Amino acid sequence: MTDKTPYRLSRDAFGRLVYTGPDGETQVGIVPARAFPITAPDHGLALIDPNGHELAWIDRLDDVPRDMRELVEAELASREFMPEISRIQDVSNYATPSTWYVETDRGKTAFILKGEEYIRRLTPPALLITDSHGIHFLIRDRYALDHHSRRILDRFL
Repeated sequence: MTDKTPYRLSRDAFGRLVYTGPDGETQVGIVPARAFPITAPDHGLALIDPNGHELAWIDRLDDVPRDMRELVEAELASREFMPEISRIQDVSNYATPSTWYVETDRGKTAFILKGEEYIRRLTPPALLITDSHGIHFLIRDRYALDHHSRRILDRFL
């Protein structure tokens, strides 16, 4: 334990995150959760036990010792999968459900949009689109998309 953080993080033999508190008691299966995953991803993280109780709060991820920060970042990366849409190439039709053909920061893909209600407005101008499998696609700035993409998107908003 360090003077800055009264707890330690490690991994067990099964790869699960282990929290060791100031009293030496351990909790296995800890999950880090971001308070604001899109607008402030490195500010405000909670370490949650398997029962949903908060064990520790991290104001800034940069303030955590490097070895523990790497564990938290690796855990977050394994849990969070949110491709960012950079271009909407086409849609199968303008009624839902429809298949969207998009380019993301992780490559080209297609997904099914079940209904307009699965496009959620975030802090302007961001949007979060949830596909039929529950995967979230982020449009960080809908006004920064090309004209073709904006025209398609406007039909669903």
